[in-house]
Amino acid sequence: MITNERNKGKLINEFPSDYTVVDIETTGLSPRTCEIIEISALKVRNDKIVDSFSMLIKPSQSIAPFITKLTGITDEMVCCKPSVEYVLPNFMDFVAEDIILGHNVNFDINFIYDNWQKYYGKAFSNNFADTMRLSRKYCDLKKHNLKFLAKHYGVSIEGHHRALVDCEITFKIYNHIKNEVLSRL
Repeated sequence: MITNERNKGKLINEFPSDYTVVDIETTGLSPRTCEIIEISALKVRNDKIVDSFSMLIKPSQSIAPFITKLTGITDEMVCCKPSVEYVLPNFMDFVAEDIILGHNVNFDINFIYDNWQKYYGKAFSNNFADTMRLSRKYCDLKKHNLKFLAKHYGVSIEGHHRALVDCEITFKIYNHIKNEVLSRL
């Protein structure tokens, strides 16, 4: 049962060295009515990527042409993939108790939370850091979206809107922000 309130972890405004970068692709914007079609993560230890997780997920309905155009993910690519119910336990084992890092990460967490709650009755309560919020707090820039920050820091966005690529972009942006802030101290 999905409730209106989520018992999520807390937003942290620190710069951890050990965390897991998370990104998802979905059939739309609402975690209540849309589905995850790709979920990826990068496990980071001592500021280095040490492992990765990435799975395409078969939704219950066809992927809208707009989403296919945005992500490149087609119905054919996901037709024989496992359901989110099957993928989530493996994803949660990968993430474990890590701090979650993402760009506009509440979007990703809400989808993961609602599905974890729906299928397993459990809360996704890992603490999290958000590169968009860190950018807004520490960087004097006119925009803070992933594409703008990538351009600002010279990070390639080739393959953007695929979950694992977006994890890699977020990881690089996070390190740029972290290094800038720590160099000022």
